[in-house]
Amino acid sequence: MAPTLRRRSLTVAVVTVGAAALMAAAPAYAAGVVDPAPIGPGQYFTGLVDNVSSQAVIKVVCPGPVVPGETGHPLAGQTVEALPAAASSASTAGYTGSAADRINVDFGATSTTAPVTLTHWAVQAAIPTSLLLPCSGSGTVVFVPAPASPTAQAATVVVDYANIAD
Repeated sequence: MAPTLRRRSLTVAVVTVGAAALMAAAPAYAAGVVDPAPIGPGQYFTGLVDNVSSQAVIKVVCPGPVVPGETGHPLAGQTVEALPAAASSASTAGYTGSAADRINVDFGATSTTAPVTLTHWAVQAAIPTSLLLPCSGSGTVVFVPAPASPTAQAATVVVDYANIAD
């Protein structure tokens, strides 16, 4: 093989291998697809309640006429999850900080069970039907990085509670 052709072949091979390595190293969510990768430190994220990050609705079963302050159990089949977010959305995103390897999802003061724990991106977890949530009104679901660190920042999703037994 001629020296010039050999150099071109080597250059093409190096560029091809380099491009393949860069694509393999790029986060899957950059292309719009999220692999269920483990949650780790130094990552921005967005919380989702039933696939939305704002104006989510949690359906609550509250038989009979609802009185103010009444609570009920969420309807089965509703979910929460966390997705990686771009650093450019830092003002609205959560941040796992320097230590987090999971995100605890807190449903507020009226809930009576332990938080849901997320350990992987893009893996939905069921909202426990054992929770006691308001039958109406609005509230927040807070996605809290754990373990906590001084640099961690929670993400909050505003939710409306809808009584499905109206």
